Amino acid sequence: MAANSSVTTLVPGSESVPDTGRPAPEHRHTEDGFALTDRAHVHESIDPRIHDLPSNAEVAEGLFHHHHHEQPHGEHGRRASETSTRTVPTPVVETGLESGVSDEIKEKGRDDVIYVEFEKGDRRNPFNFSRPRKWAMTAALVSFTALTAATGSAYALGYTSMEADLGCSQELAALGLSMYALGFGLAPLVLASFSEEFGRLPMYLASTTIFGLFFIPMAVAQNIQTVLVSRFIQGMAGSTGSTLVGGTLADIWITSERGIPMSLFALMACIMTGLGPVTVGYVEMNVHLQWRWIQWLGLIFSGACLVFMCLVMKETRASILLMREAKKLRKTTGDNRYRARVEDERTSLKTLIYISFTRPIYLLITEPVVASFSLWVGFAWGMLYCLLESVPYVFQTIYGFSTGELGLSFISMVVGVLIGWAFNLFVQERMYRRNFDRIGAEARLYSACLAGILFPLGAFIYAWTSYSRVHWIAPLIGVTIITTAIFLIYLAVFSYLADAYLIFASSALAGQSLCRNLAATAFPLFTFSMYERLTPQWASTLIAFLASLLGVIPFILFFWGAKIRERSRFAKRLAATAEDS
Repeated sequence: MAANSSVTTLVPGSESVPDTGRPAPEHRHTEDGFALTDRAHVHESIDPRIHDLPSNAEVAEGLFHHHHHEQPHGEHGRRASETSTRTVPTPVVETGLESGVSDEIKEKGRDDVIYVEFEKGDRRNPFNFSRPRKWAMTAALVSFTALTAATGSAYALGYTSMEADLGCSQELAALGLSMYALGFGLAPLVLASFSEEFGRLPMYLASTTIFGLFFIPMAVAQNIQTVLVSRFIQGMAGSTGSTLVGGTLADIWITSERGIPMSLFALMACIMTGLGPVTVGYVEMNVHLQWRWIQWLGLIFSGACLVFMCLVMKETRASILLMREAKKLRKTTGDNRYRARVEDERTSLKTLIYISFTRPIYLLITEPVVASFSLWVGFAWGMLYCLLESVPYVFQTIYGFSTGELGLSFISMVVGVLIGWAFNLFVQERMYRRNFDRIGAEARLYSACLAGILFPLGAFIYAWTSYSRVHWIAPLIGVTIITTAIFLIYLAVFSYLADAYLIFASSALAGQSLCRNLAATAFPLFTFSMYERLTPQWASTLIAFLASLLGVIPFILFFWGAKIRERSRFAKRLAATAEDS
């Protein structure tokens, strides 16, 4: 390539550029209002990945520099929109284009590349969507999250009529609860990568459609096998309500505004697990409705959610939007120099899927902090699904509750989640802000330490008040305390691992998510037999003892977590990266 070859970046039009000792750039503008800045005036990088694309060896060991967590993409978009005069120098040398530019451009031998970026204030940038649009999108996303959470638990209230109708055992009926959790746990290892390739909106629309459609084979099923397969596929489709929503909220809300939307997302993910059974208890009692109409109601709500999404949702992944704009410019102008950065920086879908599968497992094996916290949150999440099985057994066997009354008893779980949410909002967040400068990421663990005490306490109360001579409110108080602890653990694991592992947060969180959902898959398989053979008192006592043992984990991490991470090879690399940046 000629020595005077250049890379041009499509940037915001007329904003001032910091004094770099160079003459002020003369901007040329496209018809769409974008400005073209010559490479001689490119002065600062907004995406450090372009300087340090991964080698094959780095990909194999974890793709250290090229991460694909949902949150960083949102942050990248935020930086681009907030500092829109800053442009990225592509690594070009006099002899030709280097790794920052794709082979396609090398082969075409073009003299320059024009990168497409958003202008400041550009309404096409998801960060610049109107507030009503953002809140409408947030409502649609939270609604889908609520639907997937409620569907997972509401199923358990239909066991009685399902067993009679399909001629299956209670264990086989309970397997549907496990199959849903299994699909929920495995699918994100692939779906996150597909959102990288195709964008978020197609994933949401496809997932919501598939999720709703698979209520139909369950509602008309003539055997339990149809129900189990449908539950597994439905769990896979519904997992986007957990895995992609956080990243989408990060795409449209800046950090200072993200707290309430994210807390609503987390709240719905847990609170609807309790509300699901509440809403269908009396449906199961009606001999004309029963378990099949639980599925038909799910289909109706899914259809409403899909319509809502179609009306308000837009694509939010900035890289996908810029890639479409670049493609449009190439088509309308016939000039193939127009590019989106992601076209030259991204890794293949095959590589992303490989990383999604292997890196979380690698961190689980090599990082004591990730492994221990994942073990604890996995046990806690398994206990949540254990409650979906044990509460019906305890309150029908010991207290003689009807199915409708049984559904109402799950309000105790809703109350527990609300208490945990309020504590996190008004206590944990204040303590975090007050102590972060002094103790770092471990300031996220005050609520987790409280949960380490509440979890076994609630389990012991649940165990030793489950007698007919004791008022039924007593074991429900135990359920409330357990659920409060589970929600605090759920929030703490996300915030702590994100703060502690930074660019590795996606893999650390994927590891704990895998543990959570595998535990949710396993616990329903043995809960009924355990409570039947050990009695409710001793079964819950066993859980309380295990919770007591695991409850020391947050205290260990609070006092020694920083030292443990200092010995980690990843922590050393993170520190080195921070020093270089």
